[in-house]
Amino acid sequence: MLSKTYRRRTARVLLLDSADRLLLFRGYRDSKEPARGYCWWTPGGGVDKGESLVAAAVRELREETGLVVRPEELGQVIAETSGYADLGWAKGVFRDDFFFLRVDRHDVDTSGFEALERAQITAHHWWTLEELAAPSDPVYPLELTPLLKTLAAGRIPPEPVQLPWHH
Repeated sequence: MLSKTYRRRTARVLLLDSADRLLLFRGYRDSKEPARGYCWWTPGGGVDKGESLVAAAVRELREETGLVVRPEELGQVIAETSGYADLGWAKGVFRDDFFFLRVDRHDVDTSGFEALERAQITAHHWWTLEELAAPSDPVYPLELTPLLKTLAAGRIPPEPVQLPWHH
C-alpha cells in the first residue's frame, strides 16, 4: 500500500528508444491559461487506490502510448521527485516515481487517453539528448539529461536518483 501523505502519487516511465530518444508529451503549463505556454513530461500518471507503482506504470504506458509491457520489464524505480504544487485541479504534496524502459522503436498510440489527457496533451515527440539540452519549453522532471546519459550508456543507478521538484 502506498503512503497516504501525498496528494497525488504518479508512476512514470522514461521510455528510451534504440536511437537514445526519449518520449515526452507536450501539454499546457496551465490548462486554464493556455497563454502561459507549454511544457513536456514523461508518460505516466496517477496511482489508483490499492495499485502498486509498477502496475500503475504498466497501465499508464498502455493507455498513453499503446505499448504493452510486463511489470518485470520495468524493474525498480530509478528516479523520484516530490514537492508541493497547486495545479488548479489539485494542490498538496505530489510525488513522481520513474521507471526506465528501452525499446527498439514504438509508434505511439494515444487512443487510450482519458478525457483530461485529450484536453491537456497537444503533442508527443521522441527527443534526442541534444534536443533535451536546450528545450524551448520546460521539460519535467528537471535535470533529466544527466540521468538519461547514464541510462543510454547501459548503466542503471543502484538507488533511485533524486531529481529536483518542478513547481
